[in-house]
Amino acid sequence: MNAGSFCTRNVDTATRQETVLAAARRMNDRNVGSLVVVDDNKRPVGIVTDRDLTLRALAKLLDPATAKLSDVMTPAPKVAAQTASLTECVGMMRCGAFRRLPIVDDAGELFGLLSLDDILEYLAEGFSQAAGLIRREGPRTLSS
Repeated sequence: MNAGSFCTRNVDTATRQETVLAAARRMNDRNVGSLVVVDDNKRPVGIVTDRDLTLRALAKLLDPATAKLSDVMTPAPKVAAQTASLTECVGMMRCGAFRRLPIVDDAGELFGLLSLDDILEYLAEGFSQAAGLIRREGPRTLSS
């Protein structure tokens, strides 16, 4: 399975000029923990998480109504091609110590977002199905 077939395609995005307040409100309204910051060509130029808003804006007493996402985002995020394997993506996340990975198409435009939570949910579902199979196919208890 590749990243393009597994990632979330409906991704919340923002621009560098958007205020921290507007981004925080949208994240709250949409119940998401991150926004991918894109340029005019829909290429990822940054990512901002709820943690970024806390540590880089709130803790530094920035005015959320005037501070821009460019002030608090993680610039130039790592991205993966939609053809990348899940193994490659998990390796990138592990090495970079991040939980969300923008997925891009051949032109470098945002295609989707792959999160560690999505991968863990997928794996948990697979383990649950395997456990059910083991229970069904395992030896039966002998009655006396």
